Amino acid sequence: MEDKIKFMRAALRQAERGLAEGEVPVGAVVVLNGKVIGRGHNRRAKTQLASSHAEMYAIDRACKKLNSWRLEDCDLYVTLEPCPMCMGAALNARIRKVYFGAYEQKGRSMTDELAASNLLNHTVEVEGGVLGEACSELLSGFFRAMRARTAAQRRAEGQQEGALPADGREADGDGAAE
Repeated sequence: MEDKIKFMRAALRQAERGLAEGEVPVGAVVVLNGKVIGRGHNRRAKTQLASSHAEMYAIDRACKKLNSWRLEDCDLYVTLEPCPMCMGAALNARIRKVYFGAYEQKGRSMTDELAASNLLNHTVEVEGGVLGEACSELLSGFFRAMRARTAAQRRAEGQQEGALPADGREADGDGAAE
């Protein structure tokens, strides 16, 4: 239990790095024999690449560290339930077990189905809810702040569009003040 918490905290630190960069705060680490060998956080906004997910970076870095695409004795810790692309990468890399924090609330992950599918002659164990509340709150806080910024921006744009000319009189249809 201690190790799960320790490594999910490491994934949360990665998520906080992403948050500081203005990214959706998802972080991931790959662990081998009690040591982090790959880290990553979301970078989609910066790179404008659909594949710039935390898990992809963590898995890629672990593969480079081991000089192998096989991560058979490794575990993946990620703050949000992996999407199908990232579960596919975990399966392809032969990750032993995936631990995630927050559940994907919109049902788009298919984590359990993919983990057990044996599509690549490999299955992966999955355990969700590790530090789930902390992981969920980080994501919820990000999206609350984003919605507030968007609403404030729309209000500001609406005020600019409906603004009166400097003399305070409304303009008629041709733009001239009456």
